[in-house]
Amino acid sequence: MHSAKQPWWRGRRGEWFVVLQAFLIALILFGPRTAPGLPPRPETAAAVTSVVGALLIAAGLAMSVAAALHLGSNLTPLPHPKEHATLVVTGPYRWVRHPIYSGLILMAVGWALFIHGWLTLIYAAGLWLFFDIKSRREERWLTERFPHYTEYQQRVRKLIPFIY
Repeated sequence: MHSAKQPWWRGRRGEWFVVLQAFLIALILFGPRTAPGLPPRPETAAAVTSVVGALLIAAGLAMSVAAALHLGSNLTPLPHPKEHATLVVTGPYRWVRHPIYSGLILMAVGWALFIHGWLTLIYAAGLWLFFDIKSRREERWLTERFPHYTEYQQRVRKLIPFIY
């Protein structure tokens, strides 16, 4: 029996995670950067934070692109793996289980430092929390699909190599 395709808004493969992710990234890029009462940007640290921010953006971009290329045809924005997906545990996935998310977090923190946005730094922390939650759901699906995924989870950290 052939089942009808479910509409995307039902969220059976994690579509709502993608919608929320897009909202958070838009907030980081275009949302308010500071608020009344927050300390002003220290002029002496402005150049340093801009350089550090630019380096984090570049590192995060490199990490995300390398991970996406390494995934190849397995790549999907949805947390649910594709029908014919294979488990990738090499390349950037040897160091962290979710290197695309790690790279996006690095870019968000880098952007906040680059633009000197206190609120943007808070949004970046929210993105980190979001990716932690999204990856938990994704990992349940990956464990269902790949029973040996639990061994990979014990060996490799989730978002920060060697730490978390």
